[in-house]
Amino acid sequence: MHVAIAGLMLESVSFLPDPTTLADFQREELSGQAVIDGHRGTNRIIGGFVEVCEAEGIGMTGIVSAGAGAAASATDEAFDHYCTRICDGIAAIKDRIDGVLLSLHGAMTTVTRTDPDADIVREVRKVVGPDMPIVVGLDYHGNLDEEILRHADALFGYHYSPHTDMGETGARAARCLVRWLKTGKKPVTAIARPEVMVPSIFSATNLEPLAGLVRESIAMPSTVPGLHDVTIFAGFSYADAPNTGFSVVAVADDKATAQQAADDLSLKINYERHQLYKRNLVMGLKQGVDEALRRSNSARKPILLLEHADRLNDSTHILKELIRRGAPKAAVPFLWDPKAAAEAVAAGKGATVSIDAGGFSSDRAGGPARLNGKVLFAGDLTYRTTGPVGRGAEQRLGPTALIDANGILVSITTRPITAIDTDCFTQFGLKAEDFPIIVLRSKTHFRAVYQPLAEDILIVDTPDWGPADLTTLPYRHVPTDRVYPFVDRGRP
Repeated sequence: MHVAIAGLMLESVSFLPDPTTLADFQREELSGQAVIDGHRGTNRIIGGFVEVCEAEGIGMTGIVSAGAGAAASATDEAFDHYCTRICDGIAAIKDRIDGVLLSLHGAMTTVTRTDPDADIVREVRKVVGPDMPIVVGLDYHGNLDEEILRHADALFGYHYSPHTDMGETGARAARCLVRWLKTGKKPVTAIARPEVMVPSIFSATNLEPLAGLVRESIAMPSTVPGLHDVTIFAGFSYADAPNTGFSVVAVADDKATAQQAADDLSLKINYERHQLYKRNLVMGLKQGVDEALRRSNSARKPILLLEHADRLNDSTHILKELIRRGAPKAAVPFLWDPKAAAEAVAAGKGATVSIDAGGFSSDRAGGPARLNGKVLFAGDLTYRTTGPVGRGAEQRLGPTALIDANGILVSITTRPITAIDTDCFTQFGLKAEDFPIIVLRSKTHFRAVYQPLAEDILIVDTPDWGPADLTTLPYRHVPTDRVYPFVDRGRP
C-alpha cells in the first residue's frame, strides 16, 4: 500500500492590508522526499502521518508542503501555485497510490476565495476520482462546513489549544486511512455548526467550559459504538468567511452515529456561548500596564502582559507604554521588523543605536517604537523548537538583533514568529524567569509553557486586528445576522 502526502497551511487574518505572497510560503517549502524526511519526528500533522505510515509499512510519496503561519489572506497566485503542484503531483502517481493524506489549516482565505482549503480538496478529488480515500488533518482553528465534506472522506483536527497534539492529530488521520485500506470499511463523516464565534484568546482549551467540552469530545468514541473520532473546531474569527466559527466533526461507521455525536456537542457549545465569551478576562492598555508595574514589584515570578490583538508580531502599543512609563526591567521578545533588524545587525554587537522598530503591518499596529540602547546580539538566528507546540520544527528567523533599551530587552526578527515558549530567551542565553514583566503576542499557545512559569497573565486589548470584541471588525462574509455574539436568539 502507498499514499501521497501534501500540505498547505495558512491562518488568514482577512483584514490585514498586505497579502501573503508566494515568496512567503516558499520560505518553509519542502518538496518530494523532503516532505517526508523534513517532518519525521516533528510535532506536526505530517510528522504524525509519517510516524503511522512507517509503523504500518505503508509507502509514502511526498508531493509538497508549505506554510506561512498566521498572516494576511494569500494572493491568488500563491494559492493557484500550490493547488496546481499538489494536484499535478498526485496525478503523476495516482495509478500507484491507494490514498491521499492532506495537511491543511482550515482558516485560509485568499484575495478572492473564502474557503480555499475546501477548494484544494475538491481539486484533489477531481484528480483521484470518487473512490480513492482522501483523509485530512486540520488545525483546531479551522472554519469548516459541509462543502469540504463533499470531497474529503474524513477530517481530523487538533483537540487542544495550545496545539500540543499536532503530531497526534496527523496520526489519528493516518490510522483512519490505514484502517480503511486494511478492512475495506469506509468511514463516514458528519459536521454540525452551533453558530458561535469567539476571539482566539478565548479558544484556549484549558478554559472552562471549553475544557470540559473538549474532554467530552475525546471520550465519546470510547462510549459510543461505531464512533471513531470527534473534533471540536473553535474556528478562527479573524478570517472573514461564511463558515467562520465553531464546528463539530465526527467520524463513525455510519452517518446516523456520526451526525448524532456532532449535533449533541454542537448544541452544548451553543448552550455555553455566554460562558465561552469571557469578556471579564480582558483589560485596557493603561489598566494592564498599571497592574503589571504594580504587581512586578513583589511578584516572585514574571507577570505576563498579553498583547493578544497583535496579528503579525509587530504591535507596539504595550512596548510604547512601557517605554513611556520607564519600566525598569521587561522583555519584549520577537518583535517583527526586517528593516529594524537589518539596521541593528549592521551596527553590530556592542553598538549603541537609536532605532525605530515595529508597528508597520497596518494602521492599527501602533506605529514604530523608538529604541535607544545597546545591541547585545546581532546575527542570523536558526534553531529547532524545544517547546511542546511544534517541537523539533526548524525556525529560521534570519538576521536578528537583541537590544537593551534602557532596561527593556527587545529582540527584533527578520521573519515573523510568535514567542510561545522559552526559546525566545534561551537562544540569547537568557532566562525568562529573570524578567519581572514579559510581553507576549500569542493567543493560546503560550499557555503550555508560560502558564506555570508566570505569576499571572494579564490580557490586554489593544486596537490591532485581533480584538476581543468581534463586533468591532468590518466583516463582509460572516453571517452576522445569525451568529453569536452579533445576535443572540436565546435558544439553548
